[in-house]
Amino acid sequence: MSRLRWILSRLRRTLWIRVSLYALLGVAAAVAATLANWLPWPLPIDISAEAIDSLLNVIASSMLAVTTFSVTALTSAYGSATSNATPRATRLLTEDDFIQSVLATFIGSFLFSIVGLVTLRVSVYGPQGRALLFVTTVLVIILIVLALLRWIHQLTKLGRVGDTIDRLEDATLRSMKARLDLPFLGGRPLPDDAPGGPAILSDQVGYVQFIDTATLSGLCEDRGIHLDIRVLPGTFLYHGSPLAVVQGEPLGEDLARKVRGAFTVANVRSFDQDPRFGVIALSEVALRALSPAVNDPGTAIDVIGRQVRLLTLWSEGWHKAELHKAEYPRLRVPPLRYDDICDDAFHLIARDAAGQIDVLIRLVKALDALRRIGPEAARQAADRQLRLACDRGLAGLPADHDRDRLHQVLDELDRLWRAA
Repeated sequence: MSRLRWILSRLRRTLWIRVSLYALLGVAAAVAATLANWLPWPLPIDISAEAIDSLLNVIASSMLAVTTFSVTALTSAYGSATSNATPRATRLLTEDDFIQSVLATFIGSFLFSIVGLVTLRVSVYGPQGRALLFVTTVLVIILIVLALLRWIHQLTKLGRVGDTIDRLEDATLRSMKARLDLPFLGGRPLPDDAPGGPAILSDQVGYVQFIDTATLSGLCEDRGIHLDIRVLPGTFLYHGSPLAVVQGEPLGEDLARKVRGAFTVANVRSFDQDPRFGVIALSEVALRALSPAVNDPGTAIDVIGRQVRLLTLWSEGWHKAELHKAEYPRLRVPPLRYDDICDDAFHLIARDAAGQIDVLIRLVKALDALRRIGPEAARQAADRQLRLACDRGLAGLPADHDRDRLHQVLDELDRLWRAA
């Protein structure tokens, strides 16, 4: 994905962009009815100005109230997601297509009615214009009713923990699938023993949100060089952090400036090119659920199951994705390591679940399942997390009965492992 496409995709998910477009459409619809007097055929209905005036007044007054209520409900949902799940999930609410469409429909309808009332009062519309305005008003009312029905259904779950977890899992799943389609962002894998060279250093502090590998590849083709990218989306940069190493050309300021321009750095992480961010956000939901203030082990168990689904997809898909032909052969990009992503998913959950036997048993079974699938590196990563979880559980469980229960589960899993 090029930087332009990425920027456009971000703008498309920005709330004010969609609301502004719908508002302009509402104004345009009201103004377009004034052109009906130039239609070459007469409309078969004759509508009085008073009839349309009353309809537009109802829409204007009701849509202002509904929009105010909707914004209040959305703000409450943001607070609920922040306090009950994780602050990282609120961005998914603001970027939700359905929420944006509903709010945009309400505001666009409100502006349509206001402009319609103004132009109707100054007698801009003739008989043809009033007829066309009436038809448009009926269509707007239908859109409002449909939006309200869907919005009422959405409000029953908006901001709830289950809905927030669903959004996090979907965002992480999309990010993982995108990375599996381009496992090394289109380049070749960067080995651990890659040679050094002139390094291009960061002049910003923040998280890498996006790397424009298409632009970097074009730069390499033009100059006949190779680039070893040293960071991935999600990496936190400091002043002087190495971004890339140049192979084949002395490093100049012009080249360094162009390479730096391909890295988008911001204050926060993004889900788009960063699958680990979604896994970490899901883990944060489980940590909050395991805190003494919340004490919701069921949510933690739910998150563990979702992490297993995601890591199953990752471990089964990554070794196939590694075989893909590189689109940008002059770029080498570090891989996403199994150890890192497995650690993101389970390490802190194992720490906080060490004293809760029910959550710990589910975690042990989940990690045992993961160490049986995928390539050897994935199995080893899951096995390491399993051993850490067991060590913490045996040290943290307060009752002998709970420790005996954990030993029984481990013995049963070992028997199944030997029999497999």
